[in-house]
Amino acid sequence: MNLHQFRFVQEAARRNLNLTEAAKALHTSQPGVSKAIIELEEELGIEIFARHGKRLKRITEPGQHVLRSIELIMGEVGNLKRIGEQYSTQDSGTLSIATTHTQARYVLPEKVAALRAAYPKVNISLHQGAPGQVARMLIDDVAEIGIATESLSDYAELVTLPCYEWQHMLVVPADHPLAKQEHFTLADIAKEPLITYHPSFTGRTKIDTAFAHAHLEPRVALEAIDSDVIKTYVRLGMGIGIAAEMAVQDILEDCANNGGKGGLVARPAGQLFGNNITRVAFKRSAYLRNFVYTFAELLSNRLSRDLIIKAMTGHVNDYEL
Repeated sequence: MNLHQFRFVQEAARRNLNLTEAAKALHTSQPGVSKAIIELEEELGIEIFARHGKRLKRITEPGQHVLRSIELIMGEVGNLKRIGEQYSTQDSGTLSIATTHTQARYVLPEKVAALRAAYPKVNISLHQGAPGQVARMLIDDVAEIGIATESLSDYAELVTLPCYEWQHMLVVPADHPLAKQEHFTLADIAKEPLITYHPSFTGRTKIDTAFAHAHLEPRVALEAIDSDVIKTYVRLGMGIGIAAEMAVQDILEDCANNGGKGGLVARPAGQLFGNNITRVAFKRSAYLRNFVYTFAELLSNRLSRDLIIKAMTGHVNDYEL
């Protein structure tokens, strides 16, 4: 048995048992993938996949055990490569970051620039997606570090730590009554058409939960994954926006410097929707290179190399932060 066979089996499982797609992903031929899998099955004396003709239909019970072992083996192979890179090229390589659009646009630019200043030979590979996709990229070794608000703590394969807290902000046209109203309630907001995030992004679950607990059914006129899109449609008068705190700094600065002449006003809404916690995540048992720790420390003064090492070995939890 060999690593090529392990990789082919792993990729076939990841591609929903589609050998053609697995072959494309591995830059090889479909018959080659099929042959390698059959050879491994013959050597092990079991069927990893149940078949209908030449098609893979499902993963067998012994196949599930084989896949778990392959995941561990391939994870350690990845660790070996990173160890080699760490000690052969101390200050160079590629840092792969998986994150959401909001984090990539509003939180990470200064942190990435600071890392590049500290490690000028390190290249940055930024992968954007929904929180579930961020988690999957970490599990599949596409990325070494993930940053998102939703979902990351739901995966047993990941070690996650709280990074920073933030609140939602109400974004309204400067001439809207809520812009000048000293206090506003969920009922006030529910009367208006809303422009906010897609349900899987940027703390949207907190928004939905708050309205549900108040027995209110707001009308969401538009959902987006990009905070700039939310602000754009509020400016067009389609409704009022609910956006992340870090995405409205331009509006707050405009209000402070120009009295809101930019057309929008942002009001804190944490008292209605609660606080959100953005988390940083790593694949459990992964080997982290020096610049990964440095980047985590740049993300938050809560995080340190020692704390992350303790978390990766199961000796720290959120309450100790």
